[in-house]
Amino acid sequence: MAELKDKLKSDMVVALKAKDTARLGTLRMVLAAVSTEEVSGKQARELTDEDVQRVLTREAKKRKEAAEAFDSAGRADQAAAERAEADVIAEYLPAQLSDDDLAALVDQAVSEVSAQVGGELSPKQMGLVMKAANAKVAGRAEGGRVATAVKARLAG
Repeated sequence: MAELKDKLKSDMVVALKAKDTARLGTLRMVLAAVSTEEVSGKQARELTDEDVQRVLTREAKKRKEAAEAFDSAGRADQAAAERAEADVIAEYLPAQLSDDDLAALVDQAVSEVSAQVGGELSPKQMGLVMKAANAKVAGRAEGGRVATAVKARLAG
């Protein structure tokens, strides 16, 4: 079983004993999402830590988008609750890359892909660069940030 899933379960028990309802609810929701992912598809499977991390990233993104939607609708209390859930989920995700670190990884990916292609890259090769960059980033930056950095690097 994935160590991250075990940690989520043990932290849920701690939150239950401490009567921390907000944390408990968030951890239950995340574990439900993990369980759903395990049984999705044609055959049930056990998720790796990397798979669990992808589920956590997806759930954190949902919370962020929901908070923005609640803010725009004038529901500050709901937005705060969504942000609190996102903060709990963020504790289990790797630290996000700084803009400088992300730019350095994108530069490495661009140089690797240009060496493979054998020349200067154009924006048409963005897919190749994105594939290489995402492998280097490994969940430490949102896809939108990576895409923006790659576009900026290929354009300039």
